[in-house]
Amino acid sequence: MTSPDKASQETITGVRVWVPGKLFSFTCTRPTGFRFTAGQFARLGVNNTLVIAGEPDVIWRAYSMVSGPYDEHLEFFSIVVPDGAFTSHLSRLKVGDPIWVDKTNFGFLTTARFESGKHLWLLGSGTGLAPFLSILLDPDTWNKFETIVLVHSARTVEELVYQDQIQQFTGHPLMSELVPNLAERFRYIPVVTREKAPNCLNERITTLLANGELSEVTGLTLDKADSRFMICGNPEMVTDLRNTLKIMGFSPARRNTPGEVAVENYW
Repeated sequence: MTSPDKASQETITGVRVWVPGKLFSFTCTRPTGFRFTAGQFARLGVNNTLVIAGEPDVIWRAYSMVSGPYDEHLEFFSIVVPDGAFTSHLSRLKVGDPIWVDKTNFGFLTTARFESGKHLWLLGSGTGLAPFLSILLDPDTWNKFETIVLVHSARTVEELVYQDQIQQFTGHPLMSELVPNLAERFRYIPVVTREKAPNCLNERITTLLANGELSEVTGLTLDKADSRFMICGNPEMVTDLRNTLKIMGFSPARRNTPGEVAVENYW
């Protein structure tokens, strides 16, 4: 049994299937007193109702918040792992079903990693988009940076999810009220790697960084003084981007060590 002192049983309030059998998102009630910084993740638990052998009564996994820190609900974005113990349960949940939320927040993929900088680059692939949507919804992010670039890479166009939210972001009633000149300060760059797609770049993010195409399409120069990078996605993509940025002269932002690159390591 899960201790109520450590986790809260919440209720699924909405489910959206983006790509059947592959990608979905869901919302749930937010535990009373649960606080987090944009970019952090929560530990979610599902009851082992399928009685998967070798798994505990409650199966836990880490998921970044999609929702902003001031939203009244929590939202998460998930891939369906074939025969995965956790997503086999998670993908079956419906509105009204229970889900456990650890009362402690986790993670260091936050803008607090950077002491300075003007331009924030959010580089994500697949479900690595999740923490960046939360970061965009935090007015504090916009108080810290002049320009924010969201680069999201997916294999196919149908996997470029949250298009409605991203395309309408600059018209978000609260954000547009709190953030001056929001439309001029936000850039969205969709990337598709396994098919040609209109209005999308068609190379891996590492290539687009190295050949200068990202700099060209955004009109922003990449330099140590002004550019800050946050990376989240599959491990291979994260490793390749870190190496590319290292070659370009950028260094990791570690505790008590100023740098230009922050990476989430919970994957």
